[in-house]
Amino acid sequence: MKNKRHRTIREIVENQSIETQLQLTQELKNFGFDVTQATISRDIKELGLIKVVSGENTFRYSLPTSVVVNNVDRSRRMFRDNVLKVVAADNIVLIKTLPGMASAVAACLDSMNWSSLLGSVAGDDTIFALTPGKQKAQEIVKKLQDYVE
Repeated sequence: MKNKRHRTIREIVENQSIETQLQLTQELKNFGFDVTQATISRDIKELGLIKVVSGENTFRYSLPTSVVVNNVDRSRRMFRDNVLKVVAADNIVLIKTLPGMASAVAACLDSMNWSSLLGSVAGDDTIFALTPGKQKAQEIVKKLQDYVE
């Protein structure tokens, strides 16, 4: 049942603009799945769905493989509109975002393909970005602060 639900979620997300868990829940009910918000939340995590920009101040769920590399202007706008604070602690860069925006900002950050950024982990409003060392972390902070300003 779970595999079938996951296949259906992938199909829905690829073919429709789903902005909220409630919308996804309703669409799944249209396909005959009786699911709760908690189930949807787990499915989103298991499938690795992320939120991507779909318009002016709107975001939709997307599969990670369909993320298109953001151009510089879009990245600057994403950071300027959603990042509250950027600081370094050793070789880790801490990025605080508006609530619910960390995943979208992290996807944008990862799409930049900076060699000094090894990877990132996002929560709801916090991102930890790993760098090879303190100096690289400071360089990333400087770049991101330029984006935010």
